Amino acid sequence: MTLYDELKWRGLIKDEAGEDLEEKINNGGMTFYIGTDPTADSLHLGHLSSFLISKRLEKGGHHPILLIGGATGRIGDPRPTTEREMKAIEEIESNFESLKAQVTNLFGFEVVNNYDWCKDINFIDFLRDYGKYFNINYMLDKDIIRRRLETGITYTEFSYMIMQALDFLHLYENKNCIMQCAGSDQWGNITAGIDLIRKKTGSEAYGFTMPLVTDKSGKKFGKSEGNAYWLDKEKTSAYEIYQYLLNSEDEMVIDYLKIFTFLSPEEIMDIEKEHLERPELRIAQKTLAKEVVTFLHGEEEAMKAIEMSEALFSGHVKNLTKEQLHDVFKGVPSFETESGVNIVDMLVDVGIASSKREAREFVSAGSITINEEKITSLDYVVTKTIAIDDEVLVVRRGKKKYFIGKIK
Repeated sequence: MTLYDELKWRGLIKDEAGEDLEEKINNGGMTFYIGTDPTADSLHLGHLSSFLISKRLEKGGHHPILLIGGATGRIGDPRPTTEREMKAIEEIESNFESLKAQVTNLFGFEVVNNYDWCKDINFIDFLRDYGKYFNINYMLDKDIIRRRLETGITYTEFSYMIMQALDFLHLYENKNCIMQCAGSDQWGNITAGIDLIRKKTGSEAYGFTMPLVTDKSGKKFGKSEGNAYWLDKEKTSAYEIYQYLLNSEDEMVIDYLKIFTFLSPEEIMDIEKEHLERPELRIAQKTLAKEVVTFLHGEEEAMKAIEMSEALFSGHVKNLTKEQLHDVFKGVPSFETESGVNIVDMLVDVGIASSKREAREFVSAGSITINEEKITSLDYVVTKTIAIDDEVLVVRRGKKKYFIGKIK
């Protein structure tokens, strides 16, 4: 299977520009770039597919460049529905340094900043040297612009396309960069750059986009209630990413294995066969979670995440440290209580039960466990002797409702 055929098999190519793109990809030797604006101090799972494609191309003999938009980040890529909030210059510069360090560590790519070549272009030169090559009707026909016409779009956002095309031209002229790859929402900007290169130099450039990665309902991959799963483990722990991937839908998990892992097509097809025969074993989900966490954070972090996940599944929370417990139960209701409190009073005081009558019913029915110990006596007194590391209480009500507490 050629590199191009494998990218297609993995579902990683949507739109293509350049008649002999397939040949160029298969032959190796191209310098290409991907770009991201420094809107945050870390990449998230939504970015990972495009960066892994770049890694695949690098393994195929191509040279990747990551462009972090210190200039375009000051402007803001048009959103489909509303204008993007302008960020403070200090935040953009700080985010650039964080992203550069992260990408260098994770992927080893060459990193450039478009602010370096944009900062000295004056307005008249911008219009004369670049703006004259863009027909307004051509720009209005681009999908992202067309979708904003009813609600309105500022001239600043409208100019973003020209700035991104300028980036492609600069990298073509200074680094012999002849291809750009990006998410499908960037197709208009990619083709604008290809057109600018052709008009200014008479040469051909190439590009392709990747489909948006979603769950089966169309929700963006790596998004949960508006929160991103960050690649920085100080912002999102290895366990959280592992658990998120472990919960991938059966209908989508094989696609995710193709997109987010370096497993060979043969290995993935073997996993798919086993997955279809025994979906309850969740082999595909476990493999996906382990492969991604290992790539991002190393094998040791992946094994810790597996250990934590298995401890939670089996109910053996006593095997975990208090730091691991806070990772495992991040987002569940938390509370503080005093040592020496009666179990019924504690359940009501911290909101696990709505009344003393309900608390007594929970205890009498055997529905309450604290750190794996089932509490059945209404006279039970909660003390530090049951706490993990003399501090942490993991309370389970029923089969699945968890609370994490600190005993003072």
